[in-house]
Amino acid sequence: MKVIEKDGAVKQFKFEDEEGKKAFRHTTAHILAQAVKRLYPGTKCAIGPAIENGFYYDFDFDFPFTTDHLAAVEAEMHKIVKEGLPLKQYNLSRSEALKLMEEKDESYKIQLIEDHEESDVLSFFQQGEYVEFCAGPHVTNTNIIKAFKLTSVAGAYFRGDEKNKMLTRIYGTCFPKASQLETYLKQVEEAKLRDHRKLGKELGLFALMEEGPGFPFFLPKGMVLKNLLIDYWRKLHTRERYVEISTPMMLNRELWETSGHWDHYRENMYTTVIDDTDFAIKPMNCPGGMLVYKMQPHSYRDLPLRMGELGLVHRHEKSGQLHGLMRVRCFTQDDAHIFMTKDQITSEIKGVVRLIDEVYKKFGFTYHVELSTRPDNSIGSDEDWEVATNGLKEALDEMEMPYVINEGDGAFYGPKIDFHLNDSIGRTWQCGTIQLDFQLPQRFEAEYIGEDGKKHQPIMIHRVVYGSIERFIGILIEHYAGKFPTWLSPVQAKVLPVSEHFMGYASEVVSQLEEQGIRVELDERNEKLGYKIRQAQMEKVPYMIIIGEKEQESNTISIRKRDEKETENMSISDFSRLISKECQ
Repeated sequence: MKVIEKDGAVKQFKFEDEEGKKAFRHTTAHILAQAVKRLYPGTKCAIGPAIENGFYYDFDFDFPFTTDHLAAVEAEMHKIVKEGLPLKQYNLSRSEALKLMEEKDESYKIQLIEDHEESDVLSFFQQGEYVEFCAGPHVTNTNIIKAFKLTSVAGAYFRGDEKNKMLTRIYGTCFPKASQLETYLKQVEEAKLRDHRKLGKELGLFALMEEGPGFPFFLPKGMVLKNLLIDYWRKLHTRERYVEISTPMMLNRELWETSGHWDHYRENMYTTVIDDTDFAIKPMNCPGGMLVYKMQPHSYRDLPLRMGELGLVHRHEKSGQLHGLMRVRCFTQDDAHIFMTKDQITSEIKGVVRLIDEVYKKFGFTYHVELSTRPDNSIGSDEDWEVATNGLKEALDEMEMPYVINEGDGAFYGPKIDFHLNDSIGRTWQCGTIQLDFQLPQRFEAEYIGEDGKKHQPIMIHRVVYGSIERFIGILIEHYAGKFPTWLSPVQAKVLPVSEHFMGYASEVVSQLEEQGIRVELDERNEKLGYKIRQAQMEKVPYMIIIGEKEQESNTISIRKRDEKETENMSISDFSRLISKECQ
């Protein structure tokens, strides 16, 4: 499809291209605004950007707009698409733009124009009678928008500032083909069934409470799951010759000024005063890792030095952005910091990539890789950024790993490689990251003695595999729909006696399985077997063990898998071997 830029240039893109998606979605937002203005002329328009998987537009209605109104708006949008209105880009001076918006009584557009400082020449787009102050991009005609759906209505402050008026936000999604829209909407419905907040409560994994917004409570079964992930993490890192450290949760302002976080990240940090000194609860583990590195002198023979840390960090997120375990205010970061020489950059990056690949395959994830480059608010020299960026590229190229460049999205101290997971229903999650950093070792004056006997500055890798353990658990809950593989299930088997007469033998079975390290529960309730089976299925336990007269007399058990109806009789030792094999 052809896309119009803010300078009027026309370029060719596919919907699969990011620029193509943005133009397609942004144009649909304009069609939404045009439809609203046709139906409800007294409405004032605010902003309507393209977002991931769709678009939204904020309106100031002069009546209570609800989801009941969406059908009429959507029908008007279809009319606009059929009209085949061409989109035209043109420029106005600031005074001309203000006059136009005053004539149309668009007060929010007037504010946007007044606050626009980039240029006195402003870009506008027009389709039919509808005119929008906008930089684009857009497709060339409304008839290109083939399939769309308005999905929800929500409240939103103008420009996200709670001091401003609450507006009505209409969300939607759009695709070039009806089949793509249908697939996406089915995915959304499936995602609702897999919602980790709902399943986390039903499965007794975690709780979110009013007393601590954004601070999750992990329940006993959730702690089993969390510790299984940690145990697996420790096993891999021991094999890969990482040493594990733990640094304090709170450190003084001077440290955060040295690291640069006080200047670049302070609005996301929780601070306090102790003994007349400013302190901050750590939002990241890396400055503490730097202090550990500096505790003793190092030689080139010590490098690479790989230090892992399961550090609890706190970051202030706005209340409206909190979402279950996916966006929280405290989480456990499975950090590691690798100190190395310049000559070791490529080999260490490749080692981390291999480790991340192994972990994601363990959970059945596929993924794609993005290389993010220098942002506007960066620190450090051009030379260091070039060396760091080229080091990441070289490692990925040598491994023949496909990647895309994400311009300007690196950390303020260095470029990074991000790993985006694809889950079982096709959604994407950003989890693992590798960041190459020349700046923090400079700021902390970290050193090692080289082969030449002189002092040198080490290069530092920041990396996570899970990212946030809490968020990774949320992703796993939705990826598996709560049906964890046997090795990861908080309860691997549930023993279901047919009646209380077999409770004694059932207890013996539980004891023998526990001795084999199997996580097992006994359902002691005086309920019918069918009820107990349904309950175990709702709890998504991998195996149900049925105990009745036949099993007691033969000293065996009957097992039933969670998604099957048939049962299989076997010895307790055979079942233990089955579980052991599934946990390898």
